[in-house]
Order: sequence, then structure tokens, then C-alpha cells
Amino acid sequence: MKYPIVKSETDRSWLKYCGFLDLSVNQFMSIQESLLLQQIGKMAGSRLGQKIMGRNIPQNMNEFRRLVPLTRYEDYLPELEKQDESALSGKPVGWAQTFGGSIAFRKVPITEEANKKQLEHLMGAFILACSKGRGQSSVAENDRVLFNVAPKPYLSGFLASGASKSFNMRPIIPSDDHDNLEFREKMTRGFECSLRTGMDILVAMTSVLVKTGVEFDNRSKSGGISKHLGHPGEFYRVARAYLKSKLEKRQMLPKDIWPLKALICWGIDTDAYAEQVYKYWGAYPYQFHACTEAGIMAVQSWTRKGMTFIPNSNFYEFIPEDEWARSREDVFYMPKTVLLSEVKPGERYELVISSFHGMPFIRYRLGHLIKIRDLRDSEAGINLPQMVFESRADDLIDVAGFTRICEKTILKAISAADIQYEDWVARKETIEGKPALHIYLETTTESQPRELADAIHSELVKLDVGYRDLAGMMEIYPLQVTVLKPGSFTNYFRVRHKAGYELAMQRPLRMNALENDIQELTGSGAKTLAPTR
Repeated sequence: MKYPIVKSETDRSWLKYCGFLDLSVNQFMSIQESLLLQQIGKMAGSRLGQKIMGRNIPQNMNEFRRLVPLTRYEDYLPELEKQDESALSGKPVGWAQTFGGSIAFRKVPITEEANKKQLEHLMGAFILACSKGRGQSSVAENDRVLFNVAPKPYLSGFLASGASKSFNMRPIIPSDDHDNLEFREKMTRGFECSLRTGMDILVAMTSVLVKTGVEFDNRSKSGGISKHLGHPGEFYRVARAYLKSKLEKRQMLPKDIWPLKALICWGIDTDAYAEQVYKYWGAYPYQFHACTEAGIMAVQSWTRKGMTFIPNSNFYEFIPEDEWARSREDVFYMPKTVLLSEVKPGERYELVISSFHGMPFIRYRLGHLIKIRDLRDSEAGINLPQMVFESRADDLIDVAGFTRICEKTILKAISAADIQYEDWVARKETIEGKPALHIYLETTTESQPRELADAIHSELVKLDVGYRDLAGMMEIYPLQVTVLKPGSFTNYFRVRHKAGYELAMQRPLRMNALENDIQELTGSGAKTLAPTR
């Protein structure tokens, strides 16, 4: 029997998990400051907190922003790398990890309080993903949920395991089995089990959903679905799906077998894949914004437009794009920040968080570049700024949510491919609706772009596990290589030097190159090709 978790907008569950959508900006900031002061008190008694804040403990929010420097992960070493719990303000219940670019893995402690709050925020996402309006959610107890996510020690594994134990919903893969399966095995087993049990909510990376949809379509054309007829539940779902597809005169698709309440997705390329996801699964992806260091930070409403920050997740500051760019040019420059009450629509900002709930990060630069879509969502009646995730603001390039390529990895790939070059820049682009890692390369020898693309692709497969999974498991080939005409970088330097630019600005950003720089470098004569399949 399924019982609705939310009955109205005055329902206790709606107010607990989604009530922050009714806040004004002033109310949001009041919660932020109150929780920040509580956190400062906790951190002041810890060795790591004293290392970052010093002995003069800030007494209010303005003092905190004035006295405490912005930080990066390196500022928390060696304490976090060694998992030194004696340096923390509280004992963690577990340690999560994430890819860290030049640092192989970043290790993040998760406190009991933070874990509890993250699960509440995830429940809020479930409710909103199944909503058609304020207080109108179809999510119910005993809903069947498939968590198609990475296991512990990744954050997604902590959330999946915790949700399975805390929510009155039924995980298709039991929580005890979740962390003992490889990602590919988990995908296969999850969909096979859901043929028997049915599925109400699917949680997965967007690129995985597209790949699954393509494979399902191919199997349907070859008759590969017919083997799933041994169990009554399987027979019923496949037969029903077959009849529906024939009535609509097309091949059978996942949406025919699993009419879902919601698809909860993440990945920087979700918007690029949205139409493909809808084609295969019959629903547009519902997004939230999260990372290992900060947990779930912002969620979409039922309008599926921008995302609203959650006030009790972290304390938020925003580095305006011009300040961010200046800090990239001058590593000693400390960029200024603004608060949520000061952001402007249409502007981009680098996200800075200070942890709540005993987590360790203080004025921490996440490396996330977000854009303020609007100062409110008029359609949903939400009077808080709406954000979208634009890209990474640091030297990592996120490709399809599977990997974050750093400068060192690309350098190694070009070097291992024995390519003689003058210089190169790279950035993430969307080409023909698909995510691409685009390298703009000026060689010192005559080489064909396709040969270069094949060589660099082969080396990236060897060097980066996430890239290898993307190419091998997902059959996504994200690399594009543009060979620039000779003298492109020299001309760029000469123009900038003549214009009086400082030395640091006389060469373009190598990672996440800016649009104007790309236009200056390419000009006429550039050739672009992808690697052969």
C-alpha cells in the first residue's frame, strides 16, 4: 500500500523539507548568519579551525568575511589527507572521497549531523521531483527507487545507503548490496530487478540514462528484450510496453516499461542531454546541485528551471566573475565576495562555502562557476535567486559527470602521443548537443587533425579512469582537436604585448579558455576533427 508523504502545502513533511522555498531573501540571510555563528563556535575549538581562522575568533558575519581568508583544499592538508580526526571539531561517521585533479583524491569527513541534514535535503529533492505544484507531490511511502550511482566512499553512495535506511521507500537494490557491486554490474542488476518489481523513481547521472536508452533501443530492434519473460512481473511489463510501442508505431523504449514519477539526475551536461532523456524515459531530468565537500546545496522546484539554494546546507558567498578572473591572473590577489542578497541576474560567480553541522570547510572555493538566472521564480512563487551551474571555475574540465580532466593529464597525453607543439588551450564545449573536451593545438610539425585526435584520445584512455569509462563503458568519445595555423600563439602574444597587457595576461588561460581568446586563436585555416571510433 502506498501512502502519500505530502498531502498539502501546509503538511508537516512539505514544511520540513520544502518550506525554505517560502523564505524571503532577508529571512534566508538571517538563517545563514545564525548557523554561521554556531559553526564558528564549533570550529574555534578545533585545531583545523584555529589553523584557518587564527586566534582572533570573528564575532559576527562581517568580521568573519573580513578577517578569514578564502581557502582551497590544500589549506586543509595534511589533516584531511591523513584523516586526522583529532584536528576536527567533531568525530565523523565516515570519510567520503572525490577526484581532486592534481591531488589524486580529496578526502572529506562527514559528521552525523551533516549526514542527517543531507538526507533531509535529498528527501526534499524527491518530493520536489515528483511535484506538479506547491504541496502537490506524488511521492509516496513504498515507492520503488533505483539508485544508479557510485558506491561509498563517494558522496552518492553515502546518500543512497542512508536514504535506503531512513526513508519509507523501497530500494530496488538493497542497501547492504549497494556498496559491494561495481558500477556496471549495479546498472545491469538494477534494471533487471526493476523489470520484476517496477520502478517509480530513478536516480542516476544523466549521461548514464542516455547510454542506457540507446542500448535499450538497439536491443529492442534486435529482439533482445524478449528474453525477459521468465517472471510474471517481467512478462507483464514487457508485454504492456510492446503493445504501447506498437500502437504508437515505434520501437520499444525504457519509458514504455517504466512509467516513472521522476528522474533525479546530476552532471554538468544535464541540460545538453535533456531532450534525449525525455525521448527515452518520458520525463525531463530533475536536477539538484551537490558536491562532496558541500553536500546538496540547491534544488529545482516543480518548474524545472533554476535552482534555489538551501539555507541550512552551507554559508554561501559569491565571487563575481571579474574578481574571479583577476584572481586567476594574480595568484596573490584575494577576490572580494558578495552574499546571496547582493547577487545580480545574468551575472556569473564562483561559489564559496563555509560548512555547517561540524563539517570542516571555511570560506572554501569550490571551483564551481554558477550563473544567477533570475532573482526569483515568478511561476513557482519563490522569492529567492535562481541559479544554474555553468562550469568549473578552476583548472578542471568536467566531462559528462564522469571525469574532471586537469591540465597535467592533458599535458601527459600530448607528450605521450609524441606531438610537437607550440602551445595549446582546452575547454568544455557542447558540440551537436553532446559534451566535448575541445583542445586547440598549434603544432610545430605537419600533422593531420584526425591523427592527433586519435593519438591524444588513446593516451587519455590510458591516463584517466573516468575518461576510459566514458569511452569504453558509455561509448562516448568527447574529444575534439582543432589544429591552429602556425603562429597563432605568437600573434596572440604580440597583440597583447603591444596593447600593454601585463605579462600574466599575454597568454590565454590554458584550461577553460575564454571565448574571446578562442576566437582570436582560431581565425581562418584551423582544422577540427574527432578521433575515429
